Amino acid sequence: MSKITAAITGVSGYVPEYVLTNKELETMVETNDEWITTRTGIKERRILKGEGKGTSHIAVPAVLDLLKKTNTKPEEVDLLICATTTPDMVFPATANLITAEVGAVNAFGYDLQAACSGFLYALATGSKFVESGQYKKVIVVGADKMSSIIDYTDRATCIIFGDGGGAVMLEPNTEGLGIQDSILKSDGTGAQFLHMKAGGSRKPATIETVQAREHYAFQEGQQVFKFAVKGMADVSAEIMERNNLTGEDVAWLVPHQANKRIIEATANRMGLDNDKVMLNIHKYGNTTSGTIPLCLWEYENQLKKGDNVILAAFGGGFTWGSIYLKWAYDPN
Repeated sequence: MSKITAAITGVSGYVPEYVLTNKELETMVETNDEWITTRTGIKERRILKGEGKGTSHIAVPAVLDLLKKTNTKPEEVDLLICATTTPDMVFPATANLITAEVGAVNAFGYDLQAACSGFLYALATGSKFVESGQYKKVIVVGADKMSSIIDYTDRATCIIFGDGGGAVMLEPNTEGLGIQDSILKSDGTGAQFLHMKAGGSRKPATIETVQAREHYAFQEGQQVFKFAVKGMADVSAEIMERNNLTGEDVAWLVPHQANKRIIEATANRMGLDNDKVMLNIHKYGNTTSGTIPLCLWEYENQLKKGDNVILAAFGGGFTWGSIYLKWAYDPN
């Protein structure tokens, strides 16, 4: 019997309609378009507006479109994993809300939290359910409503983050395509540099924590930048070396869209030209768990069956990793 690998057989994405431009941010905090663009590469980001709307309202349209594109009936889905840092609620899992909304009545689901590396962690996890032979159709979602935890008086963070996400279908493959290898890492000593101070069990919400603005993302930018450059570049180079790949062998790098300079440093370390690097940070900013599936969604028509693709991410806490896969289908 041929070895079963888990292959991406479809991808979809969703971004909210509202566009928050650098020009508008200039009216909110002391910053300007040139400063933001030079340091991050970001020109605009999308924001989910509307009362009572959460991450599931980003994920559901992406999943519905994915089901349509892959000709999958909702009841055929076995499992849905949602990578998110901004769940609709502490419980139930956002994955459960998504499966209910899309009619995936036979699927079990759960959330996975690894900050900006969440989609990679979820993809690697979902692939094991497929490789085991136990499940045939696994949906992996990466989505975040970062605007819900961003302080729009803090220019260190409000210029970076946006809302959006995407979803991929994982199915068994016996042609040697799909996920080939993954390297996932974490280091909790990095928590001091990128975290949310209150809202967890260590420091539950009180009137004092709200007044102290402790329910927003906190970041020490220089420290995070330093660790991210090294972490993403190291792990991407390592997965190439482990699989005997050179820059010429790699068709695409799909990097987490945190900062254009981090992306460029990773590509340089891998020996890749800029035209092999997926980039949409200028349009969407950092959507945390959503950046990699959004890139795959936007570049889907340029991907060809058999392409060697490297995914790489770095996230708060710290978490980081890389996945090597062979793309499993040609553009429609």
